[in-house]
Amino acid sequence: MPRLAIEREFLRDFARLDRKLQDRVSDVFSKFNEATHAGIHLEKVGNARDDRLRSIRIDKFWRGVVLAPESGDTYTLLKVLPHDDAYVWAQRRQVSINTVTGRIEIRDVEAIDATLPELSRAAGGKDERLFSQVSDGDLRRLGVDNQTREFAGVLTDIVQLEAARAFLPQHQWEALYGLAAGLTPEEVWSELGAPPADEQIDPDDVDAAVERTAERVVLVSGSAELLEVFRRPLDLWRVYLHPSQRKVVAASYRGPARVTGGPGTGKTVVAMHRAYHLARQGSGQVLVTTFTSTLATSLQMGLDLLVDDPKVRERIVVQHVDQFAHHVFRKRLGHPKLLSPTDETRRWRQVLRALKLPVTETFMSEEWRQVVLAQQVPDGEAYLAAKRTGRGRPLGSRQRTQVWAAIDAFQRGLIEAGLWTHETIQAEAAAVLGEASDKPFRHVVVDEAQDLNPNQWRLLRAAVAPASDDVFIAGDTHQRIYQHRISLKDVGLNVAGRSARLTVSYRTTAEILAWSLNMLHGQQIDDMDGGSETIAGYRCETHGTLPQLKSFAGRTDEYRALSEQVRTWIDAGVEPGEIGVTARSNSAVDTLILELRRSDIDAYALADSQARSSGVAVGTMHRMKGLEFRCMAVVGVTTNQVPPPSAITPVEEDRATHLQDLQRERCLLFVACTRAREQLYVSWHGTPSDFIDQVR
Repeated sequence: MPRLAIEREFLRDFARLDRKLQDRVSDVFSKFNEATHAGIHLEKVGNARDDRLRSIRIDKFWRGVVLAPESGDTYTLLKVLPHDDAYVWAQRRQVSINTVTGRIEIRDVEAIDATLPELSRAAGGKDERLFSQVSDGDLRRLGVDNQTREFAGVLTDIVQLEAARAFLPQHQWEALYGLAAGLTPEEVWSELGAPPADEQIDPDDVDAAVERTAERVVLVSGSAELLEVFRRPLDLWRVYLHPSQRKVVAASYRGPARVTGGPGTGKTVVAMHRAYHLARQGSGQVLVTTFTSTLATSLQMGLDLLVDDPKVRERIVVQHVDQFAHHVFRKRLGHPKLLSPTDETRRWRQVLRALKLPVTETFMSEEWRQVVLAQQVPDGEAYLAAKRTGRGRPLGSRQRTQVWAAIDAFQRGLIEAGLWTHETIQAEAAAVLGEASDKPFRHVVVDEAQDLNPNQWRLLRAAVAPASDDVFIAGDTHQRIYQHRISLKDVGLNVAGRSARLTVSYRTTAEILAWSLNMLHGQQIDDMDGGSETIAGYRCETHGTLPQLKSFAGRTDEYRALSEQVRTWIDAGVEPGEIGVTARSNSAVDTLILELRRSDIDAYALADSQARSSGVAVGTMHRMKGLEFRCMAVVGVTTNQVPPPSAITPVEEDRATHLQDLQRERCLLFVACTRAREQLYVSWHGTPSDFIDQVR
């Protein structure tokens, strides 16, 4: 009985095919998977460099390319292309099994053969070669084979190596790139996360090699599973790990650990696999948490897709952090009565009037949250000694005494009215769990960690007993979209020596990422651990077109042009559900939905959980966090809208908070733009936002 495997990169290709062709591919390979002898479907490719490559007919115009083993039952679908392109692709390439890693590799032999003589001539007069200091023995130990070693031996510039990425075997190219960057062979192995296979490698055993190449190949059992793969190709693509990610997932840590990385580097995938890995280790539940319900739902769906053992899945609990806090609170104190934002402002105003303090309600609200609640300040004496790092308005002892009087009056008013905020609920829940000897979870996994506040961190710290592998943290402070700035050490989480950084983006193109990163150029962004985060070293697996930047005289013209752009994408074969549209405000989102619907384009609001459809997803920039789309439109990036004045503390009121607000809004736009996988469209009317004016 044949088994069908699908090369991971084909899942991206499949998502780009039009619906009719997708249906035809599904139909052909469903029948293939049910056949008793798969060879009857396959045809040899004339003049092929690899005799195991076969073609399979999709329709009159399209052909699939399949790796057929000389012995064994595993057939691997590599490509679906127009007829002539499919044959050319197959004739140029060779599939091999790396004798060190045991994994499947694909190389463009014709490109290597055509490039090698030219590089040899160029290197003839040069004494220094790119890898002259690396021994053949080290290259062999890293899985670099004879052909690639010969190619590497004539390189004189890293630019030549970068150009060769398109045709060298992926693992071997990454090993060479690491060496060229100055890493030792041991550090390259550590970076790749792919130690040599323990067993003897048979270079002809395709079945065994496919089993070992789980990060690149998905095995399919039966037509029902195949149809599920094709129904959600990008979902499945996202749950597979690169070897460098696998190393982070499988490691054992003597306490809390953390993984960082830019957009699309796979932090969420790592977090899901880490939860799965921990849940398989034994009894006790694993909490997977994040800061919003939208992201929690996405994690839930990913884990449902990833974890195929019901007993293991039962040990993984997915809740966003406030949901968990309210659950703990209700078990002890019942349902809380929440303070509304309007009522909070009114109460601060009353207190300030009564005490005749010359500060604003905004200043007091932030002082209460960022200093008093964040540091658990219990009284006026402690407040006099509290650190106010990041609070731009200095306060002397007399002023602190006056401010504390206002805070004390405000807090007493809440207690008398029986009112709670999310932060005070989190603090109460943390206190409850802190007193409990029996913790509810054995492990906690946190995604999008940069947006949690100190009380949420204390709650999660209290939810699990200190032990090996107790807390695993995934986040990127470049993508912080809320004001919270914390030190992990201050909330009981010491990750020193237990941090990993992912640098390869698998989501977006190099062009989109580079343009988006320019918005953050020169920004000093903390790393949640007393240092600064860096954007250096990030790179992408794919290339594409530059972002489209569009300027309009007025809002009506801008919104009408958006509808035309979305229609262009749909007419080009992009499914509406693969398109995202975002703006800074809820009112803009509502107007954009109406505009799209007027143009007969199905669209729905991300904020409306009851309105989910296969149409274009429209939401605020905050709602886009954690999502991704094949095509992304960021609309209304106009001065005085991005950022909106209401989101920025006036510089004369608090300079430090003003600068933090600007950075937060800049990061929010960065997040919105990096939701795009293939195409990014950015528009504004009138004067553009300062955030993009510098990168146009």
